Amino acid sequence: MTQRLLRVNQAAEALNFKQSTIRAWILRRKIRYVKIGRGVRIPEGAVEELIEAGTVPQLKGRSKG
Repeated sequence: MTQRLLRVNQAAEALNFKQSTIRAWILRRKIRYVKIGRGVRIPEGAVEELIEAGTVPQLKGRSKG
């Protein structure tokens, strides 16, 4: 199971956030990351997990009016 590893700027672009926000999330461990030497990479699946966790489901059975 090999996932593509994203740089901070790539993850920020995918989520449409600033790089500083992604770095703050890394420091607060809000997003999974991989440390390789001094470099930090974010598994593509971690970005997808963050999106899924923040997705609000649609309400069912509501009628207008």
